Amino acid sequence: MSVKIRIPSPLRGFTNGADIVETEGANIGEVLNDLKAKANGIEPRLFKGPNQLNRFVNIYLNDEDIRFLKNLETPVKSGDEVSIVPAIAGG
Repeated sequence: MSVKIRIPSPLRGFTNGADIVETEGANIGEVLNDLKAKANGIEPRLFKGPNQLNRFVNIYLNDEDIRFLKNLETPVKSGDEVSIVPAIAGG
């Protein structure tokens, strides 16, 4: 099942400039693992450890924050869109 991942500008260096990457998987964790395989070097930007998202990265499934769903176990279906949104901090 094909799922589109929207890549933010700061991470496009890992995707050869692509703003959308087509991935496969049954849940968010699987599609992000597929992204890691396609975008060499992106893993430390997304994960702080195995199956632990970096706290400065927000993941949305069709505009819904996965933290309020089932996190990495959130199921996906063909045609879904996943957005990676880096957290912005300021002072």
